[in-house]
Amino acid sequence: MSLDEIRARVTQAEADAGRAPGSVTLIAVSKMQPLDRVEAVLAAGQRIFGENRVQEAASKWPALMDRFEGVMLHLIGPLQSNKTRQAVELFDAIHSVDRIKLARRLAEHAQERGACPDLFLQVNTGEEPQKAGVLPGEADGFIAECRALDLPVRGLMCIPPVDETPALHFALLAKIAARNGLSGLSMGMSDDFEQAIAFGATHVRVGSAIFGARDHG
Repeated sequence: MSLDEIRARVTQAEADAGRAPGSVTLIAVSKMQPLDRVEAVLAAGQRIFGENRVQEAASKWPALMDRFEGVMLHLIGPLQSNKTRQAVELFDAIHSVDRIKLARRLAEHAQERGACPDLFLQVNTGEEPQKAGVLPGEADGFIAECRALDLPVRGLMCIPPVDETPALHFALLAKIAARNGLSGLSMGMSDDFEQAIAFGATHVRVGSAIFGARDHG
């Protein structure tokens, strides 16, 4: 499916949900994609990309940014505490803030640098033991702790369980965000982004639908 088709589907989903055109940010998830595919999507005009790993992004994007203006990078994968300084320098937004130790590290580096990426706090809406994110019942407290560190908390992020209806998780995340006065909702991927937009997603993370299947070689 082409980038234009995905953009058209986002626009249609915005309209179906009664939302303003352009209210949803499309993040092209470029992790593990061959360089030629990434370059093709850049050439088609996409400028907002999502990466899972700091190291992969650091090896790939500086050279691309020299060639293509206006690129914005979002970290959507887990962030190790020892990679926070590099992440703060490289990314425009981090979607996977999931523990207070990490938040404190980010605050330290942000103060040193005088700037901080936009932050989304990850909520483990399915309460899955193997998945990162704060539990829904702990989300309000975590949001308050991050705000007390003077961090730019823009919203919340979730990855619903693969075997459950995503709508329930999108609704839960939207409810937590609303009661905490947060407008950003990073939710929805290739298979369910239209449903996420119906529940208020402001950022959708689409990879395989834009690039094709990932190269695991």
